[in-house]
Amino acid sequence: MRFGARLALAVITLAATATACGTPQENGSRSHTPADCAPYARYGEHPGTRVTVYAENRDREADLFEETWADFAACTGIDVQYEGDGEFEARIQLRVDGGTAPDVAFFPQPGLMERFARAGRLEPVSPRVAALAERGWSADWNGYSTVDGTLYGTPLVANVKSFVWYSPSFFRDRGLSVPRTWTELMDLSERIAESGVTPWCAGVESAEATGWPVTDWIEDVLLRQQGTDVYDQWVAHEIPFDDPRVIGAMDTVGSVLKNDRYANGGFGPAKSMASISFQEAGGPVLTGDCAMHRQASFYADMWPKGTEIGPDKDVYAFLLPGADPASRPVLGGGVFASAFADRPEVRAFQEYLASVDFAEARMEKGPFVSANKGVDPADAANPVDRLSIQLLQDPRTQFRFDGSDLMPASVGAGTFWKGAVDWIGGASTRQFAASVERSWPRR
Repeated sequence: MRFGARLALAVITLAATATACGTPQENGSRSHTPADCAPYARYGEHPGTRVTVYAENRDREADLFEETWADFAACTGIDVQYEGDGEFEARIQLRVDGGTAPDVAFFPQPGLMERFARAGRLEPVSPRVAALAERGWSADWNGYSTVDGTLYGTPLVANVKSFVWYSPSFFRDRGLSVPRTWTELMDLSERIAESGVTPWCAGVESAEATGWPVTDWIEDVLLRQQGTDVYDQWVAHEIPFDDPRVIGAMDTVGSVLKNDRYANGGFGPAKSMASISFQEAGGPVLTGDCAMHRQASFYADMWPKGTEIGPDKDVYAFLLPGADPASRPVLGGGVFASAFADRPEVRAFQEYLASVDFAEARMEKGPFVSANKGVDPADAANPVDRLSIQLLQDPRTQFRFDGSDLMPASVGAGTFWKGAVDWIGGASTRQFAASVERSWPRR
């Protein structure tokens, strides 16, 4: 789900410095000729207008977004002002209630977006954006931002969460093979532990979102053990959160993450992961202090500068296996662009974000995954992003969205995350599951 770092609030503002194509830029950047602006003609000209954007992405991630839409802003005359906040989930409600809602928000949780849609605060997408959404994404992806039959946003970013990152040289030097089933994965973990290396490393600290890496583990294992139907029923609360099948998946995860023999390589005992940020958690893979790190495709951008990704490079990733090597269950997440305002410049900006052109332009600038069916996987920045896009476009993939992001925000981003931290700290599985079940909103 999450893309932010645990740094202070960063407000990055991008001012469109030309009101018409071909006007020299005051800050010295290149001017735009009519030919440069031809791809943006469809969005119209909106000189002197402004669109505010609020999201959790900061630092380099924010810079890449701004660089991607810079030409759009200059050619349309729209002043796109971006604000990134590491506490987006907690503060967006305050912003809206306080009368300072942004024009556009990037929601990492469909459940949170749904709250504002049901409250009548979000604007339905325009017919042009709806047409782009229908053409660009599957019915499932569009369904995540549809409330009572109305589309309120479009997928901006996608990710595949079911990856295990590892060092190819570590495996090669020790004669280890990528596992094809869960049983092989556990046999591999035991073999590595017996060699004196802690097989897994993890970190669950993420500021206001602390705990989500553990909930991802649970969702991924439940999807593999019980399949898509049970997973869907659990997320929709058609079965209790503490259903025995869910308890079984939690106990399986606990056998890894709460086991000092298996975790937390490079940092300390298993409980240490509660204080390790998710951004730094994979570092021991590079030093050989742990062998595997289960984390999403977006972790490609969190390795130290200069780290090369590939089957014969510094790090690579394999899909977390299940019981059947032929099945392809994939857990993933995404970010959705929704609008609180309905003005021509806002509609134009949202239309651009929904285009293949935006996704391809963002991919050119660094690691990025899109579920848009028009994106070419060959244009991905690295092999794991390429594999992610291929999986998302493959009709054989059994894709399911991050459960905590689909659940009511008070549960998914509340008791589930917090309970996961308490569980790593020593709470029993039944205590954990029962506390989340009691917190589920009653209708």
